[in-house]
Amino acid sequence: MNELTHATSPYLLQHAENPVHWRQWGDSGFVEARERDVPIFLSVGYSSCHWCHVMAHESFEDPDTAALLNDRFVSIKVDREERPDVDAVYMQAVTALSGHGGWPMSVFLAPDGRPFFGGTYWPDEPRHGMPSFRQVLAAVDDAWQQRRDEVVESSEQITQTLANHAVTSVADDLDARVTDEAAQVVLEQAWDREHGGFGRAPKFPQAMTIEWLLVHHARTGSATARDAAVQALDAMARGGIHDQLAGGFARYATDDDWLVPHFEKMLTDSALLLPAYAAAAALTGREDLADVARSTVRFLLDDFRADDGLFVAASDADSEGVEGKYFVWSFDEFADVVAAAGADVDVFAAYFDVTESGNWEGANILHVPVGTATFVAQRGLDGEKFSQDLERVRHALRSRRETRVAPAVDTKVLADANALACRGLVVAGRLLGEPAWICTAREIITTLVERLEIDRMLHHSIAGGELGAPGFLEDHAAVTLAELEVFAATGDRNLFDRAVARAEETHARFIDEDRGDWFQTASDAESLYLRPKTTWDNATPSGTSVMIEVCLTLADLTGDDRWRERAEAALVTMQPSARRMPTGFGWALRQFETLVATRRQLAVVGDEGADRAALAAIAERRVLPGVRTVVATPRSDENVPLLLARTPVDGQPAAYLCRNLTCERPVTTPDALAELLDAAG
Repeated sequence: MNELTHATSPYLLQHAENPVHWRQWGDSGFVEARERDVPIFLSVGYSSCHWCHVMAHESFEDPDTAALLNDRFVSIKVDREERPDVDAVYMQAVTALSGHGGWPMSVFLAPDGRPFFGGTYWPDEPRHGMPSFRQVLAAVDDAWQQRRDEVVESSEQITQTLANHAVTSVADDLDARVTDEAAQVVLEQAWDREHGGFGRAPKFPQAMTIEWLLVHHARTGSATARDAAVQALDAMARGGIHDQLAGGFARYATDDDWLVPHFEKMLTDSALLLPAYAAAAALTGREDLADVARSTVRFLLDDFRADDGLFVAASDADSEGVEGKYFVWSFDEFADVVAAAGADVDVFAAYFDVTESGNWEGANILHVPVGTATFVAQRGLDGEKFSQDLERVRHALRSRRETRVAPAVDTKVLADANALACRGLVVAGRLLGEPAWICTAREIITTLVERLEIDRMLHHSIAGGELGAPGFLEDHAAVTLAELEVFAATGDRNLFDRAVARAEETHARFIDEDRGDWFQTASDAESLYLRPKTTWDNATPSGTSVMIEVCLTLADLTGDDRWRERAEAALVTMQPSARRMPTGFGWALRQFETLVATRRQLAVVGDEGADRAALAAIAERRVLPGVRTVVATPRSDENVPLLLARTPVDGQPAAYLCRNLTCERPVTTPDALAELLDAAG
């Protein structure tokens, strides 16, 4: 009776032996609910979600709770990473009903799919003012049986409210003041000046807000925007949210100090933080920030890359059924490893804040309360020797940790997440002068398209090759953007051609003609009770925000004003919300910065080699709002408008700084290009 035994999703398979008669998403569950005249219980989560595991152990594995679900409901389990459209449309309802969202998401639906009640985690026993899950089930069943009219009316009201919200009026024109006003809101109201980051616990990385603030600083010179962004990056780098041994970042911290994470790691968090650290390093000249970017790349390539070269989706918080067990240390084990590595136990216990009593539930989460330079100075240590010892200690601790039972890995290959990682590798590779990262991104995006573009882009595949759902807006937009980023760094015209074709198709299939932005699902996709549309840059950028960047990039590369007009039309719809809630629109606000800045295109053309690399580096190592840089070899059959008639000069690589594809006289030396860029502002 539990259909999840036939699932391919790692998350669904985690529930395959539950006594709950789970159904997968599809028509059969809704047909059964109509035939039995019972409501649907929809449970949405993902494989590395800690509280999803907790609710599973407490409730879904409990025979009595399962019996109640099986008798009074049709239960459907959904992996949000497989079906982000289902997650998005019902998360809107849960947020409207309860005032907050999150996972596990628990929603009760009428047999026609319309929601009438919902929430997130409910415990097995009443606690902290929350009813037990069984009490919720009993109350919903009673309402369905005794007050059906009220339930139906509630579902109709929710549906109508959300439908009305989707067609709210928007501004008539773009307002150039939006990004300045949004920055002021973040810096005055959201910035946690004491601990770093934005908002209170739980503390999320807010990578997109940080990258936007860095671009805002580069455009305006705002030292406050730079300081807020860099402080957040520093705090995370030193905190327990950052894996001090392997690199990479956990999903979020449960405390204001960034010490205690929920230990799950998701591809998207490290993929989005990578370019933020690289941009901060480029703007400040700080090598320690660049080192975090480098360790993040090592983590992605060492720990999150599958045999076929693509990135997996996530790793779990739990191992052997215990949250964080893989990552934490007793004082004795830590001391044993450090001593065996030939290092001073007292020094490194102080550096990583490891104590006999522990810093979290009797164990120790490795973190760095004081920055390395400050720590060395305070203790009068030899800086070079400490760095050597630190590297040796980290290697020894990681080697010991790898003997433990590792957390489970969700081996799904997600198109949008892999594409965001490619974009991060390219942006960081250009900023930090790491061409190997760009080559890796090129390999990954090529493999990803070969794997997932079957007639049209798919959303995901499972390890072993089984293909998943049709692609959503975020998949099409992120893959297109990644291809354009790799093209701009390498001059691969095949990527450009493919990106232009996909962008045109995506616009046609996803556009909301009435508002000018895009739906999350294509016009020919499965119909849900509402057609979802995401504009919120939450854990990941919305498909709308990424599609805006695609349009602005194509406007620069092609000179076709239709792309700019499409980007502006979509941004207009986001203006009111971006003003009020800027930390939810970080990617979109970075696009506002691009539009506000003076638009320039820079073509660096010449044969591959040291001379071209030195010329390109003048632009690539800077954060230049409004400047789109393409590095390419000359071709007689050029098909990229920006590169038409752009040739080397006297056999030397040349740089052409253009506005609307009309270019100034080319320059051939790094100093001349630096002077040109400085003069252009």
